[in-house]
Amino acid sequence: MGEQEEQSLSPSPPAAAAAAASSSSRSSRSKKPHSSDPNQSKKPRLTLTVPGRPLSADGEVAAAIQHLRAADPALATVIDAHEPPAFQCPHRPFHSLVRSILYQQLAFKAAASVYSRFLSLLGGEHNVLPEAVLALTTQDLRQIGVSPRKASYLHDLARKYASGILSDAAVVNMDDRSLAAMLTMVKGIGAWSVHMFMIFSLNRPDVLPAADLGVRKGVQHLYGLEAVPRPSQMEKLCEQWRPYRSVGAWYMWRLIESKAPQPPPAIPVGPPALPEHGDELMIQQQHQQQQQQSVIQMIDPLQMLPGMG
Repeated sequence: MGEQEEQSLSPSPPAAAAAAASSSSRSSRSKKPHSSDPNQSKKPRLTLTVPGRPLSADGEVAAAIQHLRAADPALATVIDAHEPPAFQCPHRPFHSLVRSILYQQLAFKAAASVYSRFLSLLGGEHNVLPEAVLALTTQDLRQIGVSPRKASYLHDLARKYASGILSDAAVVNMDDRSLAAMLTMVKGIGAWSVHMFMIFSLNRPDVLPAADLGVRKGVQHLYGLEAVPRPSQMEKLCEQWRPYRSVGAWYMWRLIESKAPQPPPAIPVGPPALPEHGDELMIQQQHQQQQQQSVIQMIDPLQMLPGMG
């Protein structure tokens, strides 16, 4: 019975030919003629930026400077006014990401102190590993000055490493777009942090932190613009820096740093015979130092990251 049913469901050769002819006729009627119009819209192709030679490689910074000088005469004057950058990173990607989380939204000295206590808690830099970070409780981290929110960021990063979602090898070999997508899945890591990590930890040559205020202000000064360019305008303005936009951005930080107002000279502390006045002057000095540190951090947000020349 089953075999008969199979035969009845299979068309005989003439019927099959007729069915094929009918199908071909319908297909030819429904098929649209091919258009050779060159203006016809085409589906955009996905372009991935494959990691090139890192800026820490021999001769790469020199090649970048040579290119930027030739491509942008305005930038050449800034290059002449500053020492060339030195890009290097002594830490593995996981360690660098942990460090960047610990330094977030803290004054440099305070962040350095927390980081030092963190290393002591783990037993040294060689123990900054996913399993070691996961072994630390929120209370352990709170005792060294890490907020519960940052503790959750550290644990989320460590879990993604421990589960294999991320690894140092994968991070190093991913193209820029894929890496940004993967790292922003980690709690507490946004686009700005990813750009800083790409430039100063992975030393990638063609990263433009278009939303960074320091870079945008640098571009404003460089080209004499009336207003600070919007992030959406930065790609076009800095197009000529490719494939070394990371180095161009570095010079924008240096440029805006040179334009920052210099702090007033320190007020000398009064003689010991005037302790009240001396205390007041010391407070003023401390306030000035804090203001100076704030200016430096505002224009150079990367001092917290290793490898900045």
